[in-house]
Parts: sequence; C-alpha cells; structure tokens
Amino acid sequence: MKKIYTGFFLAVFVVACSSPEKLLQRGDYDGLIDKSVKKLIKDPNSSEDAELLDKAYKLANERDLERIKYLTIENNPNSWDEILSRYSSLKYRQEKVRKVLPLKLRGRSVNYEYIDYDSQIVNAKRKAAEYFYDHGKALMANNNKESYRQANAELSRAATYSGGSFPDLDRLIEESRYKGISRVLISVINSTRIRLPEDFIDNLIAINTTGLNSEWVEYHFKPLDNETVFDYYLDVNLQIVDVSPERVTDSDRLVKKTVQDGFNYALDSRGNVMKDTAGNDIKIPKYKDLTCTVIERIQTKTVTLKGEVELISNNPKRAISKDPIMATTRFEHRSGRAIGDLEALDEETLKAVSVKPLPFPDDITMIYDTSEALKKSITDVIRARRMNIR
Repeated sequence: MKKIYTGFFLAVFVVACSSPEKLLQRGDYDGLIDKSVKKLIKDPNSSEDAELLDKAYKLANERDLERIKYLTIENNPNSWDEILSRYSSLKYRQEKVRKVLPLKLRGRSVNYEYIDYDSQIVNAKRKAAEYFYDHGKALMANNNKESYRQANAELSRAATYSGGSFPDLDRLIEESRYKGISRVLISVINSTRIRLPEDFIDNLIAINTTGLNSEWVEYHFKPLDNETVFDYYLDVNLQIVDVSPERVTDSDRLVKKTVQDGFNYALDSRGNVMKDTAGNDIKIPKYKDLTCTVIERIQTKTVTLKGEVELISNNPKRAISKDPIMATTRFEHRSGRAIGDLEALDEETLKAVSVKPLPFPDDITMIYDTSEALKKSITDVIRARRMNIR
C-alpha cells in the first residue's frame, strides 16, 4: 500500500511540474505551445488552452525577436548561427500554431498575421556560412591539432549552410580532417641477440584496434608512405629472450608389497594332515614379498620474453611513458619406468610408469608459444596508454 501511495504522489508531482502554469513560469513557452496545440486539436473550443497558447506564442516570439535585435546591433559575426536558429524557431513555431488558427479567444476569433521569415533565414545562413568559413580558415593557420579539429567542425557547418558557395570548401574540410588526426605508429624493436623471424615480429603487434581508433586518433602498424609524419610512436622493445637449459630430474623409490603365494597343509606330530571340525584339510596360507623400483623422470624447460613498451611524442619530441612487458612459457613432462615386480604397484603408479619421455620442444617453437602471452601484455599496455594520445 505504501508503494501505491508513493507512486501516486510521484505521478501527481510530475504532472504538476509539467502543468501549463509551471511551463509558463519556467519560460518554457515552446513546451506550453506544444501542449496547448495538442489540446486544441482535440477541443478547438477550449478557451483556457487558447488563452495559454496566445500568451505563450506572443512571449516566445517577443523573446526571439528581442534577442535577434540585440545580436544584430552587437554585430558580432559569430552570432549569425544563433540568429539563424532564432529565425528558424520563429518559422517553425508559426507553422505549428497555424494548425489551430483561428483561436476562439474570449468570444472572438483571433488570427495571427503570417510573416515570411525565409529571406531572413537565407541571409542568416549566408552570414553564418561566411563566419564559419572564415573562422575555420583562420583556425587552420594556427597549425595545431586542436585548431584543425575545431576548423573541421566549423568548415563542416559552413558546408551545411553555404549550398556550395565556397569552391575550396570541400578541400579545406578534407585538409583539416587529415591534419587534425593524430597518427600512432606501433613498431617492434628487436634488441635481443636472437634473430627473430619476420612473422614472429608481425604477430606481436597484430592487435585488434577496436576501441583504439577514434574520430581523431588512428593506430598503424606500418609506415603509410614517405610523406606521412606520425605524431606518436609506440615502440615495443624486445630486450631479453631467456631460454633455460633442458633439465631432466630423475627420482626413484622402492615399492614393497606382501602377497599370498599358495599354502601349506597343517600337519600333526605324526606328519598327518590335520582336519578341521567339518573334516576339511587345514591349510596355512603362504606369503611372499614383492619389490619394485619406480623411477620418475621430470623434464622441464622455460622460455621468458622481456621488454618494454615506450610511448614517444613526435611534436614535441619527448618520451611519455615506459611500461615493462613479460611472458613465460614452461614445458614440463613427467614419465616413468619400473624395475622389479610390477604386481607390487597400484593402478595409479602403473599408469605413471607407462608414460614415455618426450623430446624437448626446440627453442624457436617455445619462443613462438610465448609470443601469444607477450602479445596480450603488449595489448594491455597500449590500451592503458591511449589516454595519453591526444
């Protein structure tokens, strides 16, 4: 019941906050116009909604026209975008209200004079396009990434308003886009003493760039051409390839087990076979001891790759970060053999002694296997450092 009351009061509160009076008090004239027009379409004779619409319409138009007047007098070229928006609002608002005209207001029919805003809109578009075009070109002269990106946005807006008035606009948009992108070159530097195959190097940085590339940042794994200058370098510096010796460790243990080995007859003092109460011969079990030597062999070999990922800015030339990377692969194989009575061994030990030794994997195979783990370490560093790419 408490939840029902809470929901009821919440609904009342929301309705109250969006009531016509509240919308009027907040200055949300267009919100009130929307609400009033919808009601008048359903009930054209609602004088209350007609009065609210009339008041909101006049106040909204007055506010826009006063703002346009001020901006025109101020004569700031960057105001034409807002002037365009204000004239567009006046036109859209007029078209909306015309759906319910004439209004039945206090016993009389009220109509509003139709005003053609198209010439003002066209003029504002032209002026806004000129401003964004001129300002975009001026920003490009700053010759830095942020300015190129802002220029691209402003030149793109000029394109939406100009209708092809500026012949070089498409070229400027493309140029600002190209120069605004930060390009990152990811490379591998082999500082080890081992000559690593080319495909091994390529695989280390075959990274999925989903989530890395963005509107203004591109990651590359090879130089694009002789002219492209990269803004950042992510150098994967391989420093150590440590291959351990092939180690073989043998250990042995003696397993003993006593098992029954037939029987002897029980004899009396005269050498006759003794009988039990049922008349059966009495038999005495005979035992023997079994022994078996179990030899366990453990083969081990490890490969460890170490290095660091260095992020370098090209302009200005400086090192931003160095992060260590490391990965290890371990080969381990257990085998065994038995010398002696196999009957002394349990089932688990019998399985163990049936496993044969394996040949050790060669160095390059293990290095390749380790590269997958190292690749993950590299990827983690690159993703963590993307916040440093501007």
